[in-house]
Amino acid sequence: MVIYLDNANTTKPDPEVIKVMIEYLEEKYGTPGGEFGHIFDEDAREAVEEAREKIAKEINASPEEIVFVSDETEADNLAIKGVAWARGKGKVLASKIERKAILNTVNRLKEWGFKTYEVGVDRKGFINIEELQSSLDGAVLFATHLGNFEIGTIQNIRAISEVVHENGALLYLDANHAFGKIKIDVQKLNVDLMSISSHLIHGPKGVAALYIRKGVKLKPILDGDLRERGIRPGMINVPSIVGFGKAVELINYEDAKRMAKLRDKLIDLLLSIPDTKLNGPKGDMRLPNNVNVSFNYVEGESVLLHCDMRGLVFSTGSACYSQDLLPSHVIRGIGGSFEDAHGSVRLSLSKWTTEEEIVTAYEILKDVVEKLRKISIYGGRK
Repeated sequence: MVIYLDNANTTKPDPEVIKVMIEYLEEKYGTPGGEFGHIFDEDAREAVEEAREKIAKEINASPEEIVFVSDETEADNLAIKGVAWARGKGKVLASKIERKAILNTVNRLKEWGFKTYEVGVDRKGFINIEELQSSLDGAVLFATHLGNFEIGTIQNIRAISEVVHENGALLYLDANHAFGKIKIDVQKLNVDLMSISSHLIHGPKGVAALYIRKGVKLKPILDGDLRERGIRPGMINVPSIVGFGKAVELINYEDAKRMAKLRDKLIDLLLSIPDTKLNGPKGDMRLPNNVNVSFNYVEGESVLLHCDMRGLVFSTGSACYSQDLLPSHVIRGIGGSFEDAHGSVRLSLSKWTTEEEIVTAYEILKDVVEKLRKISIYGGRK
């Protein structure tokens, strides 16, 4: 049996999602056409618009404010570059603990003459509001997250939004890891742009949605036809969009409550292992499916590989595990040491995770960590 606790990376598609997608792969395989099209065009267009309506309703937006894209990285680029290019000049900000797609997109804007700035966070990963406020002079956009992808910190978006808008800037929100776990209302949060993904809510990979508040101007990053109002031209991935809509339809916030209880149980079990620390906050200000801890005296990659051989799957902030061979910038960003980053692991739950799996995961991790510490070059406990 494999225990999969890497649901912050991607989730297993729900069987009901797969079932509805097959229909649009095998039978209704058209692509949306213009106002007047043949039956295949019409079936595809109606399916896409139905999914758009479901997604809009879930976040309290209008269907016209939803644009489909291929994934969260494309959404980041479209939102950040699109707003910056529409403004023409100014400063673009992000927090230090964003996903690399956001940080690298912001950094790329320097090539077009924009100023950039990374806002700091505290030890739990909460954005420093005072630093943000003092850095917004001349800003056109602040890009941040609702729930952190690595340590699960849930930001106070209403407070952030108030500060950003008072200074004449727009707010782009990465809600990908929070969507489906906490209820999101774009009107109450007062955000201007927001991205959400399908593959993190048991939907298919290769599709995401970008909310663009009515009146927000941005330049497309691709040129082409007028699909998606010309904001995102190109072929429409109908089966995946249909699957996305079905995954949204299946969202049940009771699942999040159950995950939160299992999260807390796993955190308590892991912290019973000596020389282990929790990264991020406890309680309601943490994503209900996120657990991130650092084990002293061991490498996260070694822990991962040994656990993988025993059927436990998760991710790590170790440098060897990342493509750029650098330790987790999130752990470093909250003030963690290189050792904290190298020894960090992230375990993320899904609606199907069981208590038995949580207990077994702890037992495997405890055994692996203890054995690795015995041979550790870092002088861990013997």
